Amino acid sequence: MADRKAESLHSSIGLLGISAGSLLLAVHFYGFPRAAPLIPSTALGVLLLILSALLAYAGIRRSLRNASLFLSLCLTISVFWCGYGVIFILGGQGVLNDAGDFRNALVPGLVTFTLALLIIAAVGFLCREVILAIIASAVSLASAHEVAMRYSTVFGSSAVACNYMIVCLVGGYFALGRFLCFLTKEKIALPGTALAKKKTHEQIRSTSGSTNHFAVTGLILNMLSASVFGCRLLGVTGKLFIGQVPWLWAAGIYQIGICVLSYRAMDVLTATFFGFTSILKFAGGYCLLYPIWQPEEPSFPTPFLVVFSVLFVVLALFLTLKSPVDGLYLLFYVAYCIALACRPKGFFEGGPQGVDVAIFVASALMTLIHLYNVKASAKIPTGKGAVKALLAHSSFLKLREGADLHAPYLGYSKYADAEVLGYACSVLASFAVTVTGDPQAPLATVVIPWVVVAGGILKLLSGSVAFARGKTLESSAFILYAVMWIIWGLTRYGGLYGTTRSFHAAVGIIAFILFNGFIVFCTLFLNIAWFFYSLTFLLIAVSFLLDAIHALPAGYDIAATLIFGLVSFYCFLSALFNSIFEGSCLPMGRPIVQLSGVRGGVTKCLHLPARKASSVKRIADILKSGGTCGIPTDTVYVLVAACNRPDAVEKAHHSKRQAQDRPMSLWISSLKQLEPAKHLFTPLLWDFMEAAWPSPISLVVPRGEWVDFLGMKDSAKYVGTPQSVAIRIPDCSVTTHLIDLVGPIVVTSANPTGEADTTHHNQVYAKLGDKVDAVLCDGPSPENIASTVVDCTKIDSGNIGFFRVGIIPKSQVLQILEQVQKKHTLVPNSGTRATKGQEEHLRRSHAVHNGVGMAASEEPAPSPDDGCENHTRL
Repeated sequence: MADRKAESLHSSIGLLGISAGSLLLAVHFYGFPRAAPLIPSTALGVLLLILSALLAYAGIRRSLRNASLFLSLCLTISVFWCGYGVIFILGGQGVLNDAGDFRNALVPGLVTFTLALLIIAAVGFLCREVILAIIASAVSLASAHEVAMRYSTVFGSSAVACNYMIVCLVGGYFALGRFLCFLTKEKIALPGTALAKKKTHEQIRSTSGSTNHFAVTGLILNMLSASVFGCRLLGVTGKLFIGQVPWLWAAGIYQIGICVLSYRAMDVLTATFFGFTSILKFAGGYCLLYPIWQPEEPSFPTPFLVVFSVLFVVLALFLTLKSPVDGLYLLFYVAYCIALACRPKGFFEGGPQGVDVAIFVASALMTLIHLYNVKASAKIPTGKGAVKALLAHSSFLKLREGADLHAPYLGYSKYADAEVLGYACSVLASFAVTVTGDPQAPLATVVIPWVVVAGGILKLLSGSVAFARGKTLESSAFILYAVMWIIWGLTRYGGLYGTTRSFHAAVGIIAFILFNGFIVFCTLFLNIAWFFYSLTFLLIAVSFLLDAIHALPAGYDIAATLIFGLVSFYCFLSALFNSIFEGSCLPMGRPIVQLSGVRGGVTKCLHLPARKASSVKRIADILKSGGTCGIPTDTVYVLVAACNRPDAVEKAHHSKRQAQDRPMSLWISSLKQLEPAKHLFTPLLWDFMEAAWPSPISLVVPRGEWVDFLGMKDSAKYVGTPQSVAIRIPDCSVTTHLIDLVGPIVVTSANPTGEADTTHHNQVYAKLGDKVDAVLCDGPSPENIASTVVDCTKIDSGNIGFFRVGIIPKSQVLQILEQVQKKHTLVPNSGTRATKGQEEHLRRSHAVHNGVGMAASEEPAPSPDDGCENHTRL
């Protein structure tokens, strides 16, 4: 029910946001013939930007429910109004001087979204998504009418306004339907408005495998950037100028967002492709800004574009394994990079613009194919699976498959691995700086977009994703290198670098070299490829330093960048191979220095995400077969073994160097497991356990025959002391479900005795990775403090002790005990019950403290016979 309400909310926000924006545009175009517009251009642009952000949020949030058509509609209109709004702001601020400039700025985007929304509308009608199809077709017709209006006064603005009014009416109908549904508690729903109840074919099918619902929006963004330059070639627009930059940069920004969301959809190859195309979009927008700083059009570095085309070729080959049609589509970008390399003025030449026209047509066809194949049951054939069938007969190359295809070695991550994009960006940035620009005109050659966007922004993205996957060292390196590329690129190739700044630049570069030296040292324990990758970047940093102090030997910077680029290219290929194929076709190598306990869990220890019931079942099977596992709890991570497997309990005891004065504890999932032995517990103790659990409270109870009812057998000698046993029911659904599957478990902290508690599954790997059979990974612990350990061996005499005061304060434990004791009081109310003042006096006189000084351990404290605990008598 909660999911359906959230889904309905996001649908309502999206459709009502589209209606609100359409109402603004309808008012604008109805008042268009007036000398003074009803809504000022700047205000209209700002409002459209706000609504575009709202639509992007609604589309992305709803995308989690696999609503691909709604997602595509919201994100497409969001991009449309983002670029549209910025152009209105430019017009309101006087940047666009006349109607001709306004037309040249608007038409490329209007043409793109006319066709894109028409495709969405066609698929919507075919798949019976009538409301979405009507909205898409109305906005498409409005854009088409506006294009005609910009070129001929015969077409009035009223037609545009009428189309936007249709969107408003549909939005009002949807709002009425949702309102009636809310008032009648979903008993009355107008046709087409109960979006939250529909379970479409794509939602049912999505359970069998992941689908990248964001690819359609990425393809539409490719249409948008190609339209800007293609319209110039076809004569639709009269010139390329600053007014078209909003379309290109809006497409670039959204393309980076689609890249991140594609990683979220576990689609590495498509995410890498969209990262590549975002670089071209930012570069195109940068080139159109050239009149700001120079009179002539900028030139393009040939080596960089050749390398870029090689990366596109490699990515196309690997994408062909997934879908031959997608691989062929990437070849258009190979041709595009080659065309840019062959023409010195790049985007301003006819050759690249001709390829832009081809990309526009191909992107429109791919949009139709992807959107239809996601929504409809009948498929347009794309050759998917053909190459896979051919490789099935190969003994050398075997495709990686399965649910854990993108699982990191340190547990669960919401993102696929982005190292492929990170290495590729290193290649691009290194070959971009091989260009020796004119110091008098540093902006005459297009270098900044390649270095800042590829080496900086996208590398920051790769580092962030690597951090989310638990790769701390790799993410630190990517982020450090990204900052270095951004600062050096803007300083050296942005006209900010001069003689007076040499000293300050040198000091900053030396700081980067020191940081990178630490990374080089750490990579000794990672693998050979990363060691050379970080070491060769040190050569790049040294060349920057020598350049800053004007002591750069001739050819050194070229050699350093080439070496770093080649090492990065090998890492790029290795990451691609390892993400697609099983085995190590292009290995990254073993650690140069291997330390005991470092990365021990990579090959010997399973890592299973706790969010999956199948993972919990697998952990249960391992425990039943005599294994030991690290699991999350309601406090910190613990090491567990099945209590009916003495061999496993002994293994757990020895694997963490268990001290004799730190006995292991016993956990159950419910008091029903102790029900057969209830007569062996005193009524007060039983009721106290019933009131205190489930919770982070461990109760040390007298040892007795009840232990035999749990089937501990020879494991009993490792659990508790001869006089007492610590027992607990954890307040964690994953842990109790595991105990339901296995039976009572023996528990100790997931760290060697004497060390701090383990609060993340990464720490379990670092401390016990080679000594346990599996780790159930759930990220950081909900708490950093262990459980409270209470001595209940003398509870019947009114005394309880505290071996350790953990997450539950002693006052809360005493309050629970007091409530239980009220039920067992045999004397009258006016009798011997202590007054409130007497109770406070007793609590002060019998102050409770941590008896063993180990508040940060899930291990039970020493036995009560050691006399280390203090007691409180009620």
